[in-house]
Amino acid sequence: MTNTTNTATTDIRPFAIEIDQADLDDLMDRLARTRLPQPAPGDDWTYGTPNSYLRDAVEQWRTTYDWRAEEARINAVPHFMTEIDGQPIHFIHVRSPHEGATPLILAHTYPGSSVDYLDMIGPLVDPVAHGGRAEDAFDVVVPDAPGYGFSNPVSEAGWTMARVARAYDELMHRLGYTEYGIHGSDNGALVARELGLLNPDGFLGLHVLQLFSFPSGDPTEFERLEPQDYAALEFLQWFQTVGGYNTMNASRPQTVAVGLSDSPVALLAYSELFNSFGNGTALVPLDRILTEVTVNWFANAAAGMSRSYLENARVEAEPQVNAAPTGVAIFKDDFQTIRVFAERDNSNIMHWSRFDKGGHYAAIEVPDVVVGDIRAYFATLRG
Repeated sequence: MTNTTNTATTDIRPFAIEIDQADLDDLMDRLARTRLPQPAPGDDWTYGTPNSYLRDAVEQWRTTYDWRAEEARINAVPHFMTEIDGQPIHFIHVRSPHEGATPLILAHTYPGSSVDYLDMIGPLVDPVAHGGRAEDAFDVVVPDAPGYGFSNPVSEAGWTMARVARAYDELMHRLGYTEYGIHGSDNGALVARELGLLNPDGFLGLHVLQLFSFPSGDPTEFERLEPQDYAALEFLQWFQTVGGYNTMNASRPQTVAVGLSDSPVALLAYSELFNSFGNGTALVPLDRILTEVTVNWFANAAAGMSRSYLENARVEAEPQVNAAPTGVAIFKDDFQTIRVFAERDNSNIMHWSRFDKGGHYAAIEVPDVVVGDIRAYFATLRG
């Protein structure tokens, strides 16, 4: 589909992930020559990603992990490339066989990419084939955010969450949709909320796994907290003690990207959020972690992913209230959205659910649960 007035920038062209054998051989060679650091005392997760984990992961990566099988699994859905605002955007686009399907963006995590959602696409697009109802069908669009996955390279500064949201709106209109919704987690949840703030014509609403709302300093907010909210604050304090990548990415991203771009094992180690920093709650299988890391390795995405944090840290904006229809699903071992704070920042929360299994990467850990909650939320919007 093209815009005849500017075909150079609005063409949508098919895309396939086809990694040259030489690049795969290079990855295997680098893995074979891995030099691990001197281990920390105890060699556990206390000081960061431990040698014991990396040694086993590298062995699996080299000997039993099958990139070609994963490449085929990724290419089993249709991929496309386009250019928006001067930036190449890679995305998956799958239309439902059911008439009247709701167009839906799936916005991925950090340090993830569009492959976060591979297990959810089939049930969302064809619910009947997965035990659901035709009226719950979605047309699914899964972009890689600029700098992530194959939406590279990023040659221009200023790709904030708000700019990504505007690009996603342009993408949906370019695909011919007059209305759509969005689901997001982590980085994707922030983009989803920016779309809520933008609230463009035809925007149906957002469904997220996190609303990142924090205390404002008003003591009356704490008077309304429940016991589970104090537990959530404790979780946040723990996260701040281990989430050092936030500070590094938001201050010296190009420095850390040197090591991440030169060493696949460094990229794996720096992706410790997939393991919830080793706290024992993550349900993401190692082979899925390896796929996420391998995609970002072959795309040489580390610099763009890291710089996205600095771009957002530079933004000086007054707090805004999101008035778009909003749904929230909270998973047991993830960031715990606190409703008192969330309702202060989001005035139209229409759906709120909690689940006793799953964490930050629920789309990989418990995809059927996430699919079910997306269906339930958008069904309420349809009335």
